[in-house]
Amino acid sequence: MITARAAASFDPLGRSVAGARAFVRDTLQGWGFADIVDDAVVLTSELVTNAVVHAGTQAEVLCLRTEGGVRVEVADRYPERELPLQPPGERPYADPDRENGRGLMLCAALATRWGVEYTGTHKHVWFRLDLPDRPVGTRSAGPVVPDQLLPLADSRVRVAVIQIDASDSVSAWNEDAEHIFGHTAEKVLGRPLAELAAWPQTPGTGTGIAEALRLSRWEGSYGIRGADGRVIPVYASHLRVRDAHGEPSIVCLLVHDDERALLQTPARIPSDAGQLTEARPADPFEVFIGSPAPDDLDGLLQRTVERARDMLDADAAFLLLATDDETELEVRATTGLPSTRQRFARVPVEAGTNRYGSARMPAVHDDLVAVPGAVPLLESTGMRSVVTVPLKVEGRLTGSLGVSAESPGRYSNEDALRLQFAADRIALAVESARLGELERLRRGSLSFLVEASDLLAGTLDRDQTLALMAQMTVPTLATWCAVYTIADQTSDPYLSYVLHEDEERIDGLKALLSRVSPPEPLREAGARPWPESAAAVGGETVVLPLLARNRVIGMLTLGKPSEEHFRQEILELADDLSRRAALALDNARLYSERTAISRSLQRSLLPPGSPAIPGIEVEVIYRAAGEGNEVGGDFYDVFPIRPGVYGFAIGDVCGTGPEAAAVTGLARHALRLLAREGLGGPAVLERLNAAILDEGARSRFLTLLYGELHPQPDGGALMKVVCAGHPLPLRLRPDGEVIPAAEPQPLLGVMDDLDLYEQTLTLDPGDVLLCVTDGVTERREGTRMLGDDGLAEVLTTCTGLTAGAVAARILRAVERFAAEPASDDMAILAFRVPQPREGA
Repeated sequence: MITARAAASFDPLGRSVAGARAFVRDTLQGWGFADIVDDAVVLTSELVTNAVVHAGTQAEVLCLRTEGGVRVEVADRYPERELPLQPPGERPYADPDRENGRGLMLCAALATRWGVEYTGTHKHVWFRLDLPDRPVGTRSAGPVVPDQLLPLADSRVRVAVIQIDASDSVSAWNEDAEHIFGHTAEKVLGRPLAELAAWPQTPGTGTGIAEALRLSRWEGSYGIRGADGRVIPVYASHLRVRDAHGEPSIVCLLVHDDERALLQTPARIPSDAGQLTEARPADPFEVFIGSPAPDDLDGLLQRTVERARDMLDADAAFLLLATDDETELEVRATTGLPSTRQRFARVPVEAGTNRYGSARMPAVHDDLVAVPGAVPLLESTGMRSVVTVPLKVEGRLTGSLGVSAESPGRYSNEDALRLQFAADRIALAVESARLGELERLRRGSLSFLVEASDLLAGTLDRDQTLALMAQMTVPTLATWCAVYTIADQTSDPYLSYVLHEDEERIDGLKALLSRVSPPEPLREAGARPWPESAAAVGGETVVLPLLARNRVIGMLTLGKPSEEHFRQEILELADDLSRRAALALDNARLYSERTAISRSLQRSLLPPGSPAIPGIEVEVIYRAAGEGNEVGGDFYDVFPIRPGVYGFAIGDVCGTGPEAAAVTGLARHALRLLAREGLGGPAVLERLNAAILDEGARSRFLTLLYGELHPQPDGGALMKVVCAGHPLPLRLRPDGEVIPAAEPQPLLGVMDDLDLYEQTLTLDPGDVLLCVTDGVTERREGTRMLGDDGLAEVLTTCTGLTAGAVAARILRAVERFAAEPASDDMAILAFRVPQPREGA
């Protein structure tokens, strides 16, 4: 017959095994099954491990109490993974030398009965443990031990016997209780035991004194407040009984805690134990926090404030951690306080001039109304009385723990001692968890900054840099972000970029910030508050300067809603990010300025535009190699020399980039000047050759096709050309024939004496003259090259096309010849004499 049941579920995590053990231990101890607790805990540990580790599902633990023992079931959600049940008489379930598979061996060895049941969704592994049959008069027994190992006790052993009625009030108080605690029976009869109990916590569990009094049997440590105000540690054994009328009560046996052996249930000693073992004393930390303790800092702090609140029956509790310089305390956990007082709000360590104004000392305030500002955290919360104690590790302040109540005069110095006792036991664990969190934050910060640096270094575009700055801070560091930039020392800050984690609020945020004066561009590093923005937008707002090359180039503004606050670690990380972002933003600014200057200079090297030549179509396509280059080593020009005569040139300076562009500018301007002096083609090129050689070490050889174009009244065009080492111009006739239009001659910039000559040709209506640089003919794909023949083949397909269409088709053929982008400058110059229209 099932007389009680208890159930709990555990996530598929390694720490769940410890939680399951604690659940079973607490449950069976509460039922008074101390004799079988150890076996049940061992078996539960094995079965839950199988569920969460091997099955990988949530484990559901069910304890069923019967009149003769207990049945424990562990269910997982992986019924497909069947247990390897063995027929009777075969070998055990696991080889003794193996490191796994021992769970079933333990079930077979320790459990009275065990088995497994399957459903469509679950697998239930269960075991049953029966209470041992004891000989009459024997409850438990221990081995014979030497006298020096026996527990200590006073020569006159006193055991306090207290009886508690159904209302949890003291109904009986014996003489030993009066001797131990100093209270006479008249003073305590009728008082709730909770008023006398100073440590309402069960060792190793979270059970309070009120819960313990409801259990059929309970034993453990707590404290009783003596008549002199001291807290006397005791070890107690409670037994819930009922009288002849069925009224329940609790009989409590209490001894001094150092005499606990008188009442403590003996630890179960294995029959094959070869030597005596000393029972592990209760961990004071687990006494306060409970077991298992949370394995993360936030969980530990939250458990601490909840236990502190319950311990002193408070309305609220709070725990603050000290900054590294011990000047401020940061709220890390609260319970019972408004949300605006939660998480990362800061208060000073020294809030007053007397000892009660310092968080370094315990303090009790009977009424905060009489001392406004004594506890800044509790202002406007309705709390009246408060007790605070410091958390210290090796004499260093690490935090502050406090509890408060809405009524005045709730706490005494004794309460402060009790709270200090708890704080001393958790201080080291809290500091250890805090250091672990700081280490994780440090590693995460380094990873964040490395990624941020890579992203910021990957662009030189100012607008993209601003966007990256904002996107890296929201939502990782803040709820919203605004970037102000300063063009120069005389300019006011300008709101350049705004980002909010809720995209629908970006426009509204931008409108609010535009109505607020920008923050003052101070040079001091680090975050500072911005009250004007906080008043307009709400919440907490901080400003970080963007400092680069000893100049403030802007401000990075971060904000959070009113119920949140910035952690110091987040502000330090934001400060690091702002320095990197400022340098990236300044680099983008410098790059933009230099790019603008470079483009302006490069454009000055290009012809201002091609003149309109009567009766002649002219088309030019120019591509400079290299990112950001508009002018390279290739160049072209078409210009008027005198009325009715036009000059044209297309050339290629050795190399690419700015050095080649400098010679390009010299050549183009010299050609215009010399041609307008009335010199013929050979003379123009000879003087240009001399000018190039005069450049000395900066000189570069170049190939050049130069010519004069004379439009004819009959619709044709007379052309005089000199081809100095340049790819030959090609002439396309209307019938598709392609022929060279000049002969090769020596290039320029190599020899002093050149013997150049001029060639004359006439373009008839429908003819096309195509001039290109070697970036076209030397286009490569692996070992293949377009070459002169390939260019001629493409040109034969251009019959009947306009000059613009011819140039476009040539460019398209060059680009399609290879998959890779062109690595050389390229210029295409096309002339065409249109055919007369029919009927004209």
